[in-house]
Amino acid sequence: MIPDLTGLWVPVVTPLDADDQVDAEALGRLARRLLDQGCSGLVALGTTGEPATLRLDERRDVVDVCAEACAAAGKPLMVGVGSNCTQSTMEEVAAFEGTPALTAFLVVVPYYTRPAVAGTVDHFRAVAAASETPIVVYNVPYRTGRGLDADALVELAGTPRIVGVKQAVGALDHDTLELMRQKPPEFQVLAGDDAFIAPTILMGGSGAIAASAHVCTDLFARMIHASLAGASDTEESSRVVDRPDPLITRRPPDSPRSTRPAPPFGRPLRLARGPRDGVRSRSASGPVRPRAA
Repeated sequence: MIPDLTGLWVPVVTPLDADDQVDAEALGRLARRLLDQGCSGLVALGTTGEPATLRLDERRDVVDVCAEACAAAGKPLMVGVGSNCTQSTMEEVAAFEGTPALTAFLVVVPYYTRPAVAGTVDHFRAVAAASETPIVVYNVPYRTGRGLDADALVELAGTPRIVGVKQAVGALDHDTLELMRQKPPEFQVLAGDDAFIAPTILMGGSGAIAASAHVCTDLFARMIHASLAGASDTEESSRVVDRPDPLITRRPPDSPRSTRPAPPFGRPLRLARGPRDGVRSRSASGPVRPRAA
């Protein structure tokens, strides 16, 4: 059965406590708030959750907390997996099979080694064949060093259990438009760049996986609903589409102009943990601390 991926999916951040451990209580509170405020489902261990910095047992904890929240809300869960090793990716899929509320695996294009497109297609076919759960391709070339063009994605769209793509190519480009034109009707395209959510949906996309939607979740949900309704030319839709824009387009003051906008990770972490000091995200930048009142 092909799952319905329509709507807003939020790739959840991973809050850590003062001892640098996954803060399950804060994560659960954040997951429940996002689901209550209109998102269609959660993505655990997406890029925003920084799974590359988490141990295997920590990744399991994150998935379990998100699964519990999704199951209680009657909403689906997507779990991010993948590496540049096909066998390891298949083992990771097997480890998370059977998770409550699991609807799909979000499988990243093999990174760093940059295999040929044909090899990348074979990678996804092997993972899909080994999985009991549907697969969503995560096409994010500015992180992986390897992108998939329209021909490759259309080829994967005909593979059993590959049901969609998170398209995060930094633009509404020629390949994205060709994919929309050639794909089977049941193959679902999710916007992966927050700045292109509305146009992607209006061109035939099903929704978005949006990191910025940690903040003003209800606005993002309304924007996607309006776009799915094809109402971009109405006053209400235009107002909803415009309002989240500052969250999407702001850049850190020291970032070069060529880098992608940074999602406001610090604020969702603060929302998750409440008004306490020492909110942490395990990244090179170190602890994220709330501003003084």
